[in-house]
Amino acid sequence: MAQLLIDLRGKSLAEDEAQWLAHQACAGLILFTRNYQNPAQLKQLILDCRTAAGKPILVTVDHEGGRVQRFREGFTRLPAAGELRALAGDNLAVAEYLAWNAGLVMAAELIEVGVDMSYAPVLDLGVNQSVIGDRAFGADIFWVTRLSAAYAKGMRDGGMASCAKHYPGHGQVIEDTHLHQAIDSRSLKDIAATDEQPFRALIEAGSLDAIMPAHVSYPALDNKPASSSPLWLQGRLRGELGFGGLVFSDDLSMKGAHGLGSPAERAVAASLAGCDLLLCCNEPANYPPILAAIAGEATVDFDALRAGPLAVSPETLARAQSLLVSIKQLPA
Repeated sequence: MAQLLIDLRGKSLAEDEAQWLAHQACAGLILFTRNYQNPAQLKQLILDCRTAAGKPILVTVDHEGGRVQRFREGFTRLPAAGELRALAGDNLAVAEYLAWNAGLVMAAELIEVGVDMSYAPVLDLGVNQSVIGDRAFGADIFWVTRLSAAYAKGMRDGGMASCAKHYPGHGQVIEDTHLHQAIDSRSLKDIAATDEQPFRALIEAGSLDAIMPAHVSYPALDNKPASSSPLWLQGRLRGELGFGGLVFSDDLSMKGAHGLGSPAERAVAASLAGCDLLLCCNEPANYPPILAAIAGEATVDFDALRAGPLAVSPETLARAQSLLVSIKQLPA
């Protein structure tokens, strides 16, 4: 059982995009920088999408901070996760406070324009700096766990659900799964003792609403990428770790997923493996066959991921925005 999230070509809604959004197998969309001109334009675009869908949809974006922040002009510039420890001078309490502020501001500003959720926080260990790099909160399990938890708490206080990525950990492979298929050949014992630890800790704490698995193969458990592996998603993530939230596939157009066959075959494989919501980006010709392949399945209940109210005062939010502006002005 899964539904698709599509993307849009530009800053206004095209006729075929409106038809796809109205399809029963489409759950919503993911936005990119190309869809953004200013906050007013984005609000109208999202309203047009919701109207065209004629049903509740989920509006999402990748807006972590640092180099992965889709909307910039008119939004607070967010620090990269990997900058927070240094900005705090290795003071854990200060770093957690900065992470909470970043999650809060990110969530509140996106919800203000109509976005429901951002795919964050990143729980990967930043061991391989060429791939995940400063998108990770660091390479140390303890710091990554504590700062990602603080960031997720900030998101929740801003009214936004969290979506941790990329389970069970993308930080120790050389390949970029946008461009290549990737294999992590470590033992399950090693993965469980390192990269999986932040996921386990935040799941046990009830801090995560959704999870996005990696398009990486971990043959210690399964030769299939984790994003299409029942062993990883149903056996390990839901069984061993006890995760009860929703699972998003990563972008099915990424090269890391191409070994699964055609776009429609990739979507079916991810759905059967345990992904509830499927992302496919930048290749709109893929949407009709994917929608046809998953048509007739039951719709996904994603109400828990839709935007909620701000849990802090406007004054607290304003102070958080001012703080982030000030630290982004510090010399490198």
